[in-house]
Amino acid sequence: MTVLSPFVYWAQSENNVFIKVDLKDVKEPLVVLEKRKLQLKTKGSGAQGFKDYEFFIDFHSEVDDSKNGLKVTDHKIDLTLTKSQKGWWPRLTSQPQKPVWLKVDFDRWQSEDDLIDEDVRDVREDYPDLYDKLQKEEIGYRKEDFKKVYLTLYNLFMYVGFMYIVCILCIRYMRDGTDFFAVTYKTVGPAMCFMQMLQFLEVLHPLFNYVKGGVIMPLLQICGRFFVLFLMLEHEPRIQKMPVVFYLFLAWSAIEIIRYPYYMSQLYKKENGLLTWLRYSAWMVLYPVGFMCEAVIVFRNLIFVEHSGKWSLSMPNPLNFTFHFATVLRIYLLFVMIPAMYTLMSHMYKARKQKLDTKISFNKFKKS
Repeated sequence: MTVLSPFVYWAQSENNVFIKVDLKDVKEPLVVLEKRKLQLKTKGSGAQGFKDYEFFIDFHSEVDDSKNGLKVTDHKIDLTLTKSQKGWWPRLTSQPQKPVWLKVDFDRWQSEDDLIDEDVRDVREDYPDLYDKLQKEEIGYRKEDFKKVYLTLYNLFMYVGFMYIVCILCIRYMRDGTDFFAVTYKTVGPAMCFMQMLQFLEVLHPLFNYVKGGVIMPLLQICGRFFVLFLMLEHEPRIQKMPVVFYLFLAWSAIEIIRYPYYMSQLYKKENGLLTWLRYSAWMVLYPVGFMCEAVIVFRNLIFVEHSGKWSLSMPNPLNFTFHFATVLRIYLLFVMIPAMYTLMSHMYKARKQKLDTKISFNKFKKS
């Protein structure tokens, strides 16, 4: 048989704990109080109607089981317990998981017990941020913001995905050597395509105020990867078998298995000197390698397209229009790829100067 629990509201002062049980028409409740435990059984009218109700609390700290005040009215049960040691509890229960039936009694959080020498002492003087926190959490039981939970899961999933690609690339290369180059795209290409499609969410995160920062930098990087991956590689099997694909995927993934753990550490404000240094230093090697690999892939596609006329339209045709895809690739190499590389690397250089002041970064590295 399921045991029904009433709604229980609690508050505290430095000396007492106040518990209010939201039950009506209660007669002779059974209360068992110990130093670290409270159990109450009774019959009354609650959320489920007039039935038997029961709850059990394992206190965070000890109370004086010889001193307690019990008051039963037509609408509630009030318990006043005396703390064994004066002070503020971070939460009511010993466990960090809050029962669904336990709430904070905000109306009683500041009580007459906060009077000292007949002058009212506002608890906010000792705990200036307490009431701001109460608006966002119930004491001791932090409610994680949806955005924080989402970003944690997103960054963790992306880290696991790119780490999977790195592990496959390294293990297969150690086993098969250069023979693996010919099947690199076939082996991890679908996984890389999936991860890159998910990365488009990073363009939306700033728009929805999930993260700080602009849209331009992630958009440049993601669009560049989309162009190379879905237009240059996906539709040209001859390039898929070239060694450059292996080095491109390794460079892309190596950046990401550093970037996503760094984002998670910043999300929870856990600074790690080594991780921060890698985040703002590894790009100096990996970005140029990635850009060179992308340029090689686009240039080889340019040669293939020039000879085959793929995705080009010549005159005469019903549309009376000429389109030369090889020219588009030349324009992309000269006027899109090079400026984009300069913009991204300049952005990372400025971010590195701001984040890694030589003296500060050295101290953080030593502490970590």
